[in-house]
Amino acid sequence: CVDCSLCVQVCPTGIDIRDGLQYMCIGCGACIDACEQVMDKMQYPSGLIRYTSERAMLEGLSTQSARSHLLRPRVLIYGTLILGLAVAFVVSLTLRNPLRVDVIRDRGVLGREVAGGMIENVYRLQIINTSDSPLRLRLSADGMPGLAVRAGQGESDVVDVEAAANKLVPMVIRAPAGAEPGAHPITLRARAHDQENRPVETDEAASFYVPE
Repeated sequence: CVDCSLCVQVCPTGIDIRDGLQYMCIGCGACIDACEQVMDKMQYPSGLIRYTSERAMLEGLSTQSARSHLLRPRVLIYGTLILGLAVAFVVSLTLRNPLRVDVIRDRGVLGREVAGGMIENVYRLQIINTSDSPLRLRLSADGMPGLAVRAGQGESDVVDVEAAANKLVPMVIRAPAGAEPGAHPITLRARAHDQENRPVETDEAASFYVPE
């Protein structure tokens, strides 16, 4: 050090880096640039002020040696694993289904006969829309012939769900007369399109009960 004090003059926090590492240092590197210019003019070795580690200083390692020492197999393996986990996390967020539907059967009404001899089962739908756009869902059911789905107060097979919202909707599924008594496995299907016209869909297993 030639005691030029340029490193102190250019420091935005006013510390003297020659006193060692201090918590006020913001790592801007202004003192390094100032010192390198003076060292070049004086034809002295560079690197008097530099980014390094405590271990490198204690072992007297040069910057190049410290970098090569850092690139050990264990470090590379850990870095690869962390990168892989980060990529997997981003992919899972990108590919996740923003729509979730839970079918909750009304325990008080297993199955009943309504007008026209049709068999009706009552459910509640817990609809969760995690996307940033509203969805208009069209509901349908498979597993038995002639199933008809009606949800909400308007007795429609269409349900609107706001963006990033949960909605609890009453729903009935009706089947034509003549079905065999007992519990029948069915699949409730919810279909929609987001603002970019990409399909958003989910299927949920349920059961339909036909009384004897």
